[in-house]
Amino acid sequence: MSLLGRILPVAVGAAVVVAVGAYVVYGQQQTEQKQKRARAFQDQPAPVLAARATVADVPIYLDAVGNTRALNTVTVRPQVGGQIVKVAFKEGQDVQKGFVLAEIDPRTYQAQYDQAVAKKAQDEATLANARLDLDRYTRLAAANSGSKQQADTQKALVAQLEAQVQGDQAAIDSARTTLSHTKIVAPIDGRIGLRLVDEGNLVQANDANGIVVITQVRPISVLFNLPQQQFAQVNKAFTQGPLAVDAMATDGRTVIDRGQLRVIDNQMDQTTGTIRMKSEFPNSELALWPGQFTNVRLLVETLKQVVTVPTGAIQRGPSGTFVYVVGADSTVAVRPVAVAQQDDTRAVIANGVQAEERVVTTGFTRLSAGTRVNVQQEGAADAAPAPPNPEAGRPSRRKREGVENKDGKERRRTEATPAAPSAKQ
Repeated sequence: MSLLGRILPVAVGAAVVVAVGAYVVYGQQQTEQKQKRARAFQDQPAPVLAARATVADVPIYLDAVGNTRALNTVTVRPQVGGQIVKVAFKEGQDVQKGFVLAEIDPRTYQAQYDQAVAKKAQDEATLANARLDLDRYTRLAAANSGSKQQADTQKALVAQLEAQVQGDQAAIDSARTTLSHTKIVAPIDGRIGLRLVDEGNLVQANDANGIVVITQVRPISVLFNLPQQQFAQVNKAFTQGPLAVDAMATDGRTVIDRGQLRVIDNQMDQTTGTIRMKSEFPNSELALWPGQFTNVRLLVETLKQVVTVPTGAIQRGPSGTFVYVVGADSTVAVRPVAVAQQDDTRAVIANGVQAEERVVTTGFTRLSAGTRVNVQQEGAADAAPAPPNPEAGRPSRRKREGVENKDGKERRRTEATPAAPSAKQ
């Protein structure tokens, strides 16, 4: 075997060993660089959002779903029978009490009224003549020129005719009332619904269908139920004065009308364990409508000058609720707190946090007692911080690769890395 045949396998083996060693060294260097970057990232302050604890008056609301009902609902029915000769309202019209809605043919009832008036006039004439005779018989009896019995009989006749005239007056009043019923009027203020009868139809007294339905929508009532566990709190507050009730829009934040609690039902509903309450709203903008379901909130109490923090700051652990308080040295401390009241936006702190202290509201992932933080924004509890970028502070890829344009030509300069030993070394 020639000398070249003996040297070539040895050279190839040496080259493979050198290449594998260079690859291992390169991998170790890359791992060390990644670990350095990770440690540098861990040493950076954790980005958080914070808010200051404030002192404020906090209203306590009880939420429920209510059913809107008209304060008064009337089905207008005719009180006499006859033909409808006029319909004077429009569907959906707002009317006042006494507004003429429709008219029934009055001719028959007018004739009955006129007959009652004529009958009274006839009886009054007879009564006037009987009184003259009574006066004459009384004078004759006093002069012993006539019998006393005749005078007494005439006196009884006059009393009888007087009673008859009074009956005639009652008949006139009845006929006048019946005649007035031919004009069907609105009994309450309210809004007219759909027309139930048309002009020209015959109607009967107390017809079941009626002429139209009127609902009173200004003001309007809302009925809602609360659990029996909240009854004592509401009842105590209600005995001290009127309670405000807000009707809420579908977004749960916009108040569409403000009213007052009027009635607490006199018994619990045993099937549901709730108690019904009735509130009244002015409904000046007609934002509430009969039959509508709406969210309501009942103000039962206002906590005066209490410490509050955003609800997002409240954390829960095995030992209970706590918050992260940002100190003057930009480190956080874990502070146990007692939450007296909480809603979707803020929590009332009974103890554990003082006014003007800063609490973390967003960015809890890297936090523990003593962690340094960077408060990116204060007082924005709803904003979410940007996720940490491990590439922060490093040159861009384009700069690392060193792409440069010069004289219209592209030249690439790679980032300095340890060069692998060549096979010739």
